[in-house]
This record gives sequence, C-alpha cells and structure tokens, in this order.
Amino acid sequence: MSDSHEEKPSQQQPPVGSPCSATDRQFSLPSPIVTRRSRTLSQSEQARRGPTFRGVVREFCRNKGHGFIVPSEGDSKTALFVHISDIEEEFVPMPGDEVEYKMILVPPKNEKYQAVHVRIVHLAPNVKHHKWSEPEER
Repeated sequence: MSDSHEEKPSQQQPPVGSPCSATDRQFSLPSPIVTRRSRTLSQSEQARRGPTFRGVVREFCRNKGHGFIVPSEGDSKTALFVHISDIEEEFVPMPGDEVEYKMILVPPKNEKYQAVHVRIVHLAPNVKHHKWSEPEER
C-alpha cells in the first residue's frame, strides 16, 4: 500500500544568534541620533522655546541624510550634527548656506548638541541649489 502523502522537507530556521535570525533583530541597539520622528513632544517643545542660533553649513550629504553646521558664535572647530528630518526648507542645504537653528542634547549621555528646526536664511552665492522635490544629480 503506497502512501500518497509525502513528507515535505522542513525549512530550517537560521540558528539563534546568526545575522539572519529574526528573533535577534528585536535586540538591535537604537540609534543615539534623535530624529524628528523619534523625538518626544516635550523635547520638541523645549527646543522650540529655546534660543535661536545662527551658523553656516559646513557640509551636508543628501544620500547619507545628515550634515554639519558651524556655529557663528563660539569655537569654529566645533560643528553641530544636523539630521535630514530637521531641515525645514524647500532647498537642500549646501556648504556656505547661512542657517538659523535650535539645539537639543543628544542622548544618552547628553554631552553633545545637535541642530534642530533648521531654516536656511541666506543661500550661498554661486552655488547651485536643489529643491527636495528635484531628483538628485549623479
């Protein structure tokens, strides 16, 4: 008597601890960078009520989604991190653009600051600026 029911080979799950293990993905460390999406309402309100600073964009990489701003006041060697989600303008920041921004502490140590609520107040002269809606040039 032949059995029409054949056993299918079982799919093996990756071993626990392997890079492919789905159970380990839930244990990945969160990024210390506070983006607009992960910032709490109290952090956002605290930043909005804080003082406004001015600076100049040192660099900004649209592909990587971040850049750095050199404050107008203080140490010119110290640059503030800025995340793409904190740019409140229709133009992609370019080196030399003058900006206004607020600052918040970067957790978990709260030792460094990052720029938030960034607005371009003066576009750098002789630099081609692109809108976010335009495709990126390669």
